[in-house]
Amino acid sequence: MAWFPELAAYRRSVTPPGTMPRKSRHLLAPAVLAWTGFMLAGCTVGPDYVAPKTAMPTGYSEQSGAPKGALSSAPAASLDAWWKNLGDATLDQLIDEALQSAPDLREAEARVREARALRGIAGAAEFPEVDAGAEYKRTHGSANVPVGVPPGGLGPGVNGNLWQAGFDASWEIDVFGGTRRSIESADASYQAAIAGRGDVTLTLVAEIARNYVELRGAQRRLDVARENLAIQQDALALTRSLFDAGLASRLDVLRAQAQVSDTEAEIPTLTAEARAAIYRIGALAGRPPEDLLAQLDTPGAIPAPVADVPIGLPSDLLQRRPDIRAAERQLAAANARIGVATADLYPHFSLTGAAGLESLHASTFLTAPSRYLSIGPGVDWLIFDAGRVRFAVRAEEARTDQAAAAYQRTVLGALRDVESALVSYGQSRVRRDRLAAETASDRDAVNVATRLYRQGLADFLSVLDAERSLYAADDKLAQTDRDEALALVTLYKSLGGGWQIPGP
Repeated sequence: MAWFPELAAYRRSVTPPGTMPRKSRHLLAPAVLAWTGFMLAGCTVGPDYVAPKTAMPTGYSEQSGAPKGALSSAPAASLDAWWKNLGDATLDQLIDEALQSAPDLREAEARVREARALRGIAGAAEFPEVDAGAEYKRTHGSANVPVGVPPGGLGPGVNGNLWQAGFDASWEIDVFGGTRRSIESADASYQAAIAGRGDVTLTLVAEIARNYVELRGAQRRLDVARENLAIQQDALALTRSLFDAGLASRLDVLRAQAQVSDTEAEIPTLTAEARAAIYRIGALAGRPPEDLLAQLDTPGAIPAPVADVPIGLPSDLLQRRPDIRAAERQLAAANARIGVATADLYPHFSLTGAAGLESLHASTFLTAPSRYLSIGPGVDWLIFDAGRVRFAVRAEEARTDQAAAAYQRTVLGALRDVESALVSYGQSRVRRDRLAAETASDRDAVNVATRLYRQGLADFLSVLDAERSLYAADDKLAQTDRDEALALVTLYKSLGGGWQIPGP
């Protein structure tokens, strides 16, 4: 059987007999190992990451303006399940179900798994890559091709066989730390994804609580409208009785009827608001919206805190707020990518090898003489690229500056959120106290005006004014109770409550 002439020539040129003394062959392996160790002891290019030093205030400006007993300076360690401070079992159940089945959380969890897999891909670059393969070739020589020209250049009518099996291995040695920087960036991106999942959790819980408060607020306003409607209907019945007795004018009856109709017109709008809030809660929790109608359509009280809010210190936000943690980890990832790009300015060293069996005959394929082996180091250094790598480094530096600015903006935004929530929560409680007093006075005014009108000592306009004032005050009080609870939800969210801080 003939063999490929060019393959035979290659074998003779690579390993001609007698060209390497046995002693030299014995010294080859230690030399390769020593060279490899030297390469592994290389440096790591690019800037080392230093966490940003953020100057935080010693306290919140609006904390002193909050009502006494509403806030606590205790460490914000009990914020993980802050919604339980609202003392509403239905809300607790809704949030527990959402944390198990919400689509937003499943999407965030998938992003975490993606980041973990990308971290594995980056880490795999530290290890050798090995490929194995086997093949058999049967070749018939062509009479119209010169001998030695593959694949048919065996000679006219000559048949050839080639049996081959083996593996190839390659290992790029991370001399200048490009791979290590890539792993560092992937690690930071993975941690940013975890913080991002926490931010989704925080937002989800806050949105469910906010919509639940809006639902109970709309139901409370419905109750207020119906209570005042009953008072107005009683006044309408009284006016008609007086009109039938000749003691009241038809104008009084028409005014009373118009006020009843005006209040009745508010009820469909408030009903629509309550139903819409139920449907939003269902979508957030990952359930068909109509599934919650039977559970939530029955009116309930607006949630109110059962204990002080532990706001802690502004510096706690750096750890508690997941968006701040995510921004900081994204900054770390961007900083590491500078090193990844910088490593391309330096040589890339590698170690490659191949081993296997090769024979022209099946009978000798698995014998010792069919073995072959090759191993050796290599270097690849980009000499000219018109500045592409340096521009890539500058681009990564600019992206790092962007990430640093984004981090600063996130921290400032967190402080703004807390201060805004504190002033809203504190002032809503003050407003609530004032409106409660107004409502009590308006209720007494309605009773007095109705009694005087019944006795003929006052006109019906006084009754109408008193009833309008009472309805407006009752409605404003219901809205203030709702706004106070919404401000509390916003405060908890701004403090970073609702997610577990991961360990180091």
